Amino acid sequence: MNIKPIKSEEDYIAALNQIESLMDAKPNTSQMDELEVLTTLVEAYEAQHYIIDAPDPIEAIKFRMQQEGLKQKDLVPLVGSKSRVSEILNKKRKLTIEMIRNLHKQLHIPVESLFLDYKINCA
Repeated sequence: MNIKPIKSEEDYIAALNQIESLMDAKPNTSQMDELEVLTTLVEAYEAQHYIIDAPDPIEAIKFRMQQEGLKQKDLVPLVGSKSRVSEILNKKRKLTIEMIRNLHKQLHIPVESLFLDYKINCA
C-alpha cells in the first residue's frame, strides 16, 4: 500500500481511479484497508475543494415535493391556503416559523435549510 496525501487535482483523480480498482475488495484484506484509507482522503479533499452550497428553502421544498410526488395542494395543511402555498413557492412571501415547523415535521426537511435567508420576488 503506497498512499500519499491528496494535494492536487491530479492526485485526486489518481485516488479516484485507485478507489475504482479496489471496489471489489474483500473484507479484512489489505485491499479493503487501502480502499478505506483512500476513501477517507478523497472525502477530506472533496470537503475542502468541492463545497456545495445548501439550496434555498424554497428549492429544498420543491426538491422534497418532487421526491415524494407531492403537488402544491398537498402543502395546504402545512402552509395554509392554496394561494399561500403558491405565494411561498413563487417566492412572493417568506416562510413563517409555524410553516417551517410544519414542513420540517411532516416532510423531514432539515430546519437549517428552511431557515436560510432568500430574496422574495416583489414583481
